[in-house]
Amino acid sequence: MRLVFAGTPQVAVPSLEAVAASSRHELVAVITRPDAPAGRGRRLTPSPVAVRAAELGVEVLKPERPAEETMLERLRTLAPDACPVVAYGALLPQAALDIPPHGWINLHFSLLPRWRGAAPVQRAIMAGDEFIGTSCFRIVKALDAGPVFETEQRPLPERTAGELLDELAVSGAAQLLRTLDAIEAGVTPRAQAEEGVTLAPKLTPAEARIDFARTATEVRNHVLGCSPEPGAWAEHEGQRIKILRATVAAEGMTLAPGELHPLKRRVLVGCGEGILELLEVQPAGKRRMSAVDWARQGISGVLS
Repeated sequence: MRLVFAGTPQVAVPSLEAVAASSRHELVAVITRPDAPAGRGRRLTPSPVAVRAAELGVEVLKPERPAEETMLERLRTLAPDACPVVAYGALLPQAALDIPPHGWINLHFSLLPRWRGAAPVQRAIMAGDEFIGTSCFRIVKALDAGPVFETEQRPLPERTAGELLDELAVSGAAQLLRTLDAIEAGVTPRAQAEEGVTLAPKLTPAEARIDFARTATEVRNHVLGCSPEPGAWAEHEGQRIKILRATVAAEGMTLAPGELHPLKRRVLVGCGEGILELLEVQPAGKRRMSAVDWARQGISGVLS
């Protein structure tokens, strides 16, 4: 099939590479978000997908809005049979959805209909889900509500959201390619279940604040789900500190919620139930560091 790929961040690059390397399909163009300010100098920088597409010698389209008539005209001229999508980041108008005969096929990082939205992996970790996975579905106007071709499920490991997304990006790329092959062979998708729908809006910095009155398991899940962005955080002596990695400790001691207990090679903090071990932190204005290195600065008191 003739394909136009749509995606923007690094997590979409493995799928772009898989589509480009396919011997069954022809990648004729890539759609991505416009260059955006990045780094300390806030210089306009192309997206990771734009950079990789240019390296592959593929035409790159960067519309401000996918509904632009020039964009739609170019898409009609390219005449794709299908448009695979991974984390493109913009709402597709019906006029664009109607162009490819087989539609826009999205790789989504959840087991739909659970976790529709922008932050499915983060929300699954924070909710303590037992399983995580990916779904390939046909895009419709309603948010992540289209019929599903294939899902792939695995137990949810103790990983940060960033680490898990990197893993799912690789396995999902192979799944997306299988789905495109299946579509070419005539496979049709199944409608999503109407029960079990949950939403996964983007995390806000305010929402990332840690509540140490919760259980150690819940706080650990909160930390892992918010890492690396926006970063779970608390306050220590009036200064914000990000907690980037933590795990549940086996100690049977009693600590008040937020109470710090530095040891020689470990840093513990009390929760509403159980004890949390801090592994990696980033104090305000400083680099990320191990919690032990932070504790060597003579820290004490509470996190709130």
